[in-house]
Amino acid sequence: MTLARPALDPELRDLLADLSLLSQLSPEILAQLRRLPSTPVESLLAHRQVDRREVTVPAKDGAPIPLSIFTPANADPTTAAPCVYWMHGGGMVMGDRFSQIDIPLEWLDQLGVVVVSVDYRLAPEATGTALVDDCYQGLLWVAEHSAELGIDPARIVAAGASAGGGLAAGVTLMARDLGTPAIAAQILICPMLDHRNTSTSSRQYAGGPGVWTGEMNEFGWRCVLGDLTDDQVSEYVSPALADDLSGLPTTYIDTGSAEVFRDEDADYATRIWAAGGQAELHVWAGGFHGFDALYPQAHISASARRTRSDWLARVLPPGSPA
Repeated sequence: MTLARPALDPELRDLLADLSLLSQLSPEILAQLRRLPSTPVESLLAHRQVDRREVTVPAKDGAPIPLSIFTPANADPTTAAPCVYWMHGGGMVMGDRFSQIDIPLEWLDQLGVVVVSVDYRLAPEATGTALVDDCYQGLLWVAEHSAELGIDPARIVAAGASAGGGLAAGVTLMARDLGTPAIAAQILICPMLDHRNTSTSSRQYAGGPGVWTGEMNEFGWRCVLGDLTDDQVSEYVSPALADDLSGLPTTYIDTGSAEVFRDEDADYATRIWAAGGQAELHVWAGGFHGFDALYPQAHISASARRTRSDWLARVLPPGSPA
């Protein structure tokens, strides 16, 4: 039986009507999706004054982790810039470092941040903590090379969407527990935080076509976790498992009322508050999963992106000399 669902925003509903939606993922469908062209980052950079650099850093096991670094070409050389360390979405099974890159590139335009995007390895080829470990190793490299990159190490923001939001949460927990590097803030956009898939919103968005359904979520987590039992799953992989959410940097979480991750995202913010931390939570009425990335021209999407950017401008600490 399909549970009642919050209505979609009318403009989003009309836009979504033209999109071919899936109900489930399978290895065969995943292989087809992975063959689709990557995000054409060149078109996003064509009208921007941006210097781009590609580097490769080693994972814990020595595998190469590509990083793309985007720096404002007109950056003030006397002041170290803030940095957004970006982790892309794709259910942990697809996407690359250019997926949803238009979101942090807006912050480059508006706030002069350096954007570093990490190409972590994907499940099912990589499993367990490998994905979050890749992201953490890339973040360590950025912090260690901050002077070379013109980055203020006190103004590094961990950010990501969907699976990338979950990885950003995991990396931030890891950095807190290991004591390095310093993270000034985290931005978790419709984050994928809980492998258990048992919330009301998980059940509401099972059993029907959608941008990301409960069944698709189960597939993504199964690819990451394989045969691990619940007591073997790391909180860095599934951050909702973390017993202690104290000591985290100021946090921004947004999600839609009409999506599978709504409840786990709201719960994560609630638990940060309960631990004495600071979090700002936005649940956009009628928003489906990833609505502002898929349809940035919609009115609700423009509001969500503007609100997120305003928050980042407000919480970034003042800069220091380069």
